[in-house]
Amino acid sequence: MTTKSTEYDVIVVGAGPTGENVADRTSAAGLSTVLVESELVGGECSYWACMPSKALLRPPAALAAARAVAGSREAATGTLDAAAVLARRDSFVSHWKDDGQAAWVAGAGIELVRGEGRLDGPRRVLVRTPEGDERLLTARHAVALCTGSRAVLPADLPGLAEAKPWTSREATSAQRVPERLLVVGGGVVGVEMATAWQALGARVTLLVRGERLLPRLEPFAGELVAAGLRAAGVVVRTGVQTTAVRRDGAVVTVRLDDGSELAAEEVLFATGRAPRTERLGLAGVGLVDGSWLTVDDSCAVQGAAEAPGAKGPWLYAAGDLNHRALLTHQGKYQARIAGAAIAARALGRPLELGAWGAHAATADLAAVPQVVFTEPEVAAVGLSAEQAERAGHRARVVDYELGRVAGASLVADDYQGRARMVVDQEREVLLGVTFVGPGVGELLHAATIAVVGQVPIDRLWHAVPSYPTVSEIWLRLLETYRDAQQDDAHRDAE
Repeated sequence: MTTKSTEYDVIVVGAGPTGENVADRTSAAGLSTVLVESELVGGECSYWACMPSKALLRPPAALAAARAVAGSREAATGTLDAAAVLARRDSFVSHWKDDGQAAWVAGAGIELVRGEGRLDGPRRVLVRTPEGDERLLTARHAVALCTGSRAVLPADLPGLAEAKPWTSREATSAQRVPERLLVVGGGVVGVEMATAWQALGARVTLLVRGERLLPRLEPFAGELVAAGLRAAGVVVRTGVQTTAVRRDGAVVTVRLDDGSELAAEEVLFATGRAPRTERLGLAGVGLVDGSWLTVDDSCAVQGAAEAPGAKGPWLYAAGDLNHRALLTHQGKYQARIAGAAIAARALGRPLELGAWGAHAATADLAAVPQVVFTEPEVAAVGLSAEQAERAGHRARVVDYELGRVAGASLVADDYQGRARMVVDQEREVLLGVTFVGPGVGELLHAATIAVVGQVPIDRLWHAVPSYPTVSEIWLRLLETYRDAQQDDAHRDAE
């Protein structure tokens, strides 16, 4: 074993989308930057999450859209070609090869070191390479941890390890369609993978411990998604808990808390995420191995040991492992913030917490957008009604059936969906917006701008939606809010 020591301005551990964006920002600022990656450059999103899952989900959505309109419905008489869908998925993940991503890193002037990196004290990262050598990397200014999260399997569930269950990685990379699939968990991964594999020909049963799907979103979102899954043929069971699992050859059997058993070829556990920090050497810098990391709005880690001679923070964490918002786009947003903050501090410039939002990740607090690619889709940003109430806002909830909008009736002959906006009545700005219906993901950015920009209701009236589009839902929501406010005023006057 040999040890080679090299010094850089910035070390980024983890070359997923978050790490790539941190490195891009610091390198563009003129700081020498190195990326450390133990698997594939591009990370979880590129190979086992966002890209492959959406590649699996797009063909069913396209077919459903064609079948929702008379004229195209008659032409869409076949079933999905599962082999073609899987082959297309494979192309989107570059067949699990990262040559293209690695070429981008090199072209951006960033050095790539392959291997597992761990902190070896403040501003030091020790990398064990695939060849068994060790490289000691030293940062003049900062180390950014961007290692993401991993799927968590239930602890102490009898027989689980021997049953070889799927996690999100196996669910997005499987090369054949199982005849039967059990999905445990009613969150985003569970409902999306149930949608995808049912459409590809598997008989899917979704097992949910709670009473509703997508529990962090508005209740009607989970209700409409459950209805969509059942209409597609998925068996949805709520209020059930898995007590044991066993595998006998090609068949896996799950026992439930009511004593019943279900058999399938595969079982997917979509039951949560944990930070990939257990092997990062956190204990050596005053933190806890395996823990989520607490950061400030510049993504600087709180509680890390001080670096000798440092004039400010030296350790940063962006993306899933800071537990602010476990979404790729939020990780990339944080990466831009962290990269700009690192560069500003390294170059002796003041942090501009307001201008251009350059150094403060404020969107993590109350304006996180998310799309769930089920049928129907769910798109949400900001606070739900329940969250707004818990936060102490005097909020009004405004609902409208999306199918009543003229543009929606053109999208699908029997368009089913719902929209909700949560309004802060003190300031008359939006706290949150949720859409459920076919294709509503494309409505979300307008809602995100309204929430982030705190656009007053009286200004939103002048954002005129084109006719006939689904965006006319904005006018209907505003009208409903106006009518409710007027009714309140009339009652107060009586």
